Amino acid sequence: MRSAQGALVPLDTLVGTKRQIGPLQINHFGQLPAVTIGFNLQPGVSLGQSAQAVDSAIRDLRMPATINASFQGTVKEFQQSFQNLSILLLVAILVIYIVLGVLYESFIHPITISSGLPSAVFGALLTLVIFHKQLDLFAFVGIIMLFGVVKKNAIMMIDFAIDARKQGQSAYDSIWQGCILRFRPIMMTTVAALFGTLPIALGYGEGAEARQPLGLAVVGGLVVSQFLTLYITPSFTLYLERLQEKLRGTGMPTPEREGSRSAGVIAVFADAFSAVPEPIDA
Repeated sequence: MRSAQGALVPLDTLVGTKRQIGPLQINHFGQLPAVTIGFNLQPGVSLGQSAQAVDSAIRDLRMPATINASFQGTVKEFQQSFQNLSILLLVAILVIYIVLGVLYESFIHPITISSGLPSAVFGALLTLVIFHKQLDLFAFVGIIMLFGVVKKNAIMMIDFAIDARKQGQSAYDSIWQGCILRFRPIMMTTVAALFGTLPIALGYGEGAEARQPLGLAVVGGLVVSQFLTLYITPSFTLYLERLQEKLRGTGMPTPEREGSRSAGVIAVFADAFSAVPEPIDA
């Protein structure tokens, strides 16, 4: 090195040097030194479970605040995709409500029609837990598919009940007739959808393991929702009709044969198995 006077000065008079082992290169991420640590998945362990295990290990290390850890690559894409899917699910429910509200020109009927969606989601998640499957992208798609089938069941009943109400029938009689006349079409379409997705749930063919959560979510959701919505939707309709009548300041007529509203609606489906009712002229 040259001094201020321009003379050469040996380097060892200013610094000390020694040989040691060091990195060939220093990686940076966001202008900060970074180290990449990779991991593989054990058989039977999902990516979400592995990410949770890594997060738990990082917390146990109690690293100083100056050191940050974050996922990159596949795990990062996996976490972002689930955040986007959750938003997509909420947007789908909102769009369903808006479209039904426009079609029926009502704020209450879309809520009544959507009352069976929680039971479908519960059935799908319960089936995934029973068969030890993860809630992945395919399962999310299956849950969104369930929305259409479950809403179809409620629409068939509510649509007939609305027409009957316009003809002067009471809320109880209209939903009663709607349940009886629409029970068999509901069962036919649901069973057709159930058997259509059953091969996917059983896991046949190449790549079946990846698609199996979709089939399990649809089959489980259809089975549970089919039994629950047949009771939830009529009862929910009656309670909302009663609330609407109270807000309007008028009382809803009580049928003579109604000992209990819920029990009466539940009994509808037992009658539908034993007899075919005569159609009502529109």
